[in-house]
Amino acid sequence: MTDRQPVRSVAVLTSGGDASGMNAAVRAVVRTALHHALDVYAVREGYKGLVTGGDLIAPLTSRDVGGILQRGGSIIGSARSDEFRTRDGRRRAAANLLERGIDALVVIGGDGSLTGADTFRREWPQLSADLVDAGRIDQQVVDRHPQLRLAGLVGSIDNDMFGTDMTIGADTALHRIADAIDAIHSTAASHQRSFVIEVMGRHCGYLALMSALATGANWVLIPENPPDVEDWRESLASSLEAGRRMGRRQNLVIVAEGALDRDGEPITSDMVKQVLESHLGEDTRVTVLGHVQRGGSPSPFDRYLGTVLGFAAVECLVAGEADDEPQVIGIREQKVVSSPLVECVERTRQVADVIAARNYEEAMRLRGRSFMESFRTLRTLTRSKAHTPTPESRHLRLAVLHGGGPAPGMNTAVRVAVRLGLDHGHTMLGVRNGFAGLRDGAVRELDWMSVSEWVWRGGAELGVSRFIPQGDDLDGLASQIADHRIDGLLMVGGWAGYAAAHALHALRESKPALGLPIVCLPATINNDLPGSDLSIGSDTALGSIVGDVDKIKQSAVAAGRCFVVEVMGHDCGYLALMGGLASGAERVYLPEEGITLDGLRADVHSLTQGFATGKRLGLVIRSEHADDIYTTGFIHALFEKEGGNLFDVREAILGHVQQGGDPSPFDRILATRLAARCVEFLLEQAGQPDPSSAMIGLESARIGFTDLSRFPDLIESGPQRPIEQSWLSLRPIARVMSGQPPHPVDGP
Repeated sequence: MTDRQPVRSVAVLTSGGDASGMNAAVRAVVRTALHHALDVYAVREGYKGLVTGGDLIAPLTSRDVGGILQRGGSIIGSARSDEFRTRDGRRRAAANLLERGIDALVVIGGDGSLTGADTFRREWPQLSADLVDAGRIDQQVVDRHPQLRLAGLVGSIDNDMFGTDMTIGADTALHRIADAIDAIHSTAASHQRSFVIEVMGRHCGYLALMSALATGANWVLIPENPPDVEDWRESLASSLEAGRRMGRRQNLVIVAEGALDRDGEPITSDMVKQVLESHLGEDTRVTVLGHVQRGGSPSPFDRYLGTVLGFAAVECLVAGEADDEPQVIGIREQKVVSSPLVECVERTRQVADVIAARNYEEAMRLRGRSFMESFRTLRTLTRSKAHTPTPESRHLRLAVLHGGGPAPGMNTAVRVAVRLGLDHGHTMLGVRNGFAGLRDGAVRELDWMSVSEWVWRGGAELGVSRFIPQGDDLDGLASQIADHRIDGLLMVGGWAGYAAAHALHALRESKPALGLPIVCLPATINNDLPGSDLSIGSDTALGSIVGDVDKIKQSAVAAGRCFVVEVMGHDCGYLALMGGLASGAERVYLPEEGITLDGLRADVHSLTQGFATGKRLGLVIRSEHADDIYTTGFIHALFEKEGGNLFDVREAILGHVQQGGDPSPFDRILATRLAARCVEFLLEQAGQPDPSSAMIGLESARIGFTDLSRFPDLIESGPQRPIEQSWLSLRPIARVMSGQPPHPVDGP
């Protein structure tokens, strides 16, 4: 467009059903707008506030959005508005914005909210002309604001919107569901009961499918893919009854609220209960989780997602990307992207249309590849026992072990690998205590039910070891691999496990027994492995960090303190930076940057200035290996000295609690997806004349393999971290979100 008017002010509103993480997005919009020296307004109570105006449209400061990251719901409110659906209501809304000089809007909501915003945007020129004709607004004001710029963020727990791989609130909803089902598991097993859990998802089975993967459910019903048999009742009952005969102590069925049969008729949780009671004669309970799925403090991922999307929305408006067409800001393949809003809404509603037309194959295709893969994997995992192998099928012996420190999600990965391997007709071997255990012959066969309850357990049932073989150890490993006739090896673990696997791979030419395919699956809270943007366990560790820091912040606000929090990570600052983004830290010290005296001086000055003007909380996060000299204790002492009577300083070293706890839903799902692909890799390579070995990983949200021989080339010499770390690109966002003046990046 020519003669483009620059954006001078931005308004943000939340609309539709609330979703945890909306507050993170509001905070990000406000602080990014202020970073660009823009006026920023909150529209309270959604479109109702836009129509009503007055005090419901008010300016915000950086301090106004401090301390809201950990709060669920929306602090600026959300409400439906019948008035906004009318032309007169939208005219009044336009007047309220023009009177304040606002012509850029960030809307956080579902497809209905975004559709309403687009209608408002398209009508803006005519609404403005009507207001001039009525004498309500001067022509000069309209000339300065000829168009309404619009950026939308998807806030929906259903994760049902095109234009983004994840919607704000979906991950938190999965946490709520998983927590509830984990608790139900224990009582169901104690009494050998059956439970039916109903979760939200009117037209989308995402929550039902992913919660089933994450909790080890025995059956799932979703709208996109009804049971592919004529009598779903008989099929369900037969499957669960077979599981009882195999020794399973509980039955758990998850039902999406919009579940259907092949004829398009609803399948309700009460119908499933009746089937189980009549066919199995079992005491069956129904739990409808309802709106508990919406509430509570947002997960670290939703805080991160809301933050980066809110930041990107303002950047999009400032750069003029939404001048000609409104945009949905989302995340795809781990990257923030913008997509035409109208197209996203149309494609979202297309899924509901094909479901209504009973074209379930197309509905699954529209949900995407990972959705379909997850569904196929779940169908295997929910079987009561493995398929009986055919006589002509080849038989392999595949081993699974851990290397490195413990990471939540390791057990989930082993369970998936064992069951998928068994279902293909192969023998699955578990190695206790990593490569040291393999050297010593600590190998045992695993069967279908032996890993039944591993999906949600923290720790590592097979044991871990940081042992890296050298010299004679390699001879011992080759001997044990030959003795146990191992055809393929899956290593689930961290840095030491990768180094050990590479040591075996490097000697395959001189030691024929080591010429087997090896695949490394990243599992470490440090997230410091090459070939993958994310490691299993890091999301759970972030949850532990953020939960502890939330409590620390409450203490600090009450007492007027600054806390210096040390987190794990070894030579990688991932946990520190992501923990800082998710908890609202003002400064994060990373090993990749180091710490300088000039930087510490600037931080001390910022803290003292803040507390002198009414600040109540200071939060600094330091990665454990950020600097050898400027330790957590040193920074504590420095801040304490310079703070004087303005504020107290406390240090908190979170320690090994970060490695514990049950894995988060995200880690369970990621472990499932990676393990499934690892088994496929081993089955493809085993028996080949020159089998490959690889490191699996999630790069740009796509699962791929990197040749294991490249391990030394992909890591730094000295520090234990990869050369390429995509998350480092988030550092500028962390600076803006801190609400502090720009700070030079320390170190390299």
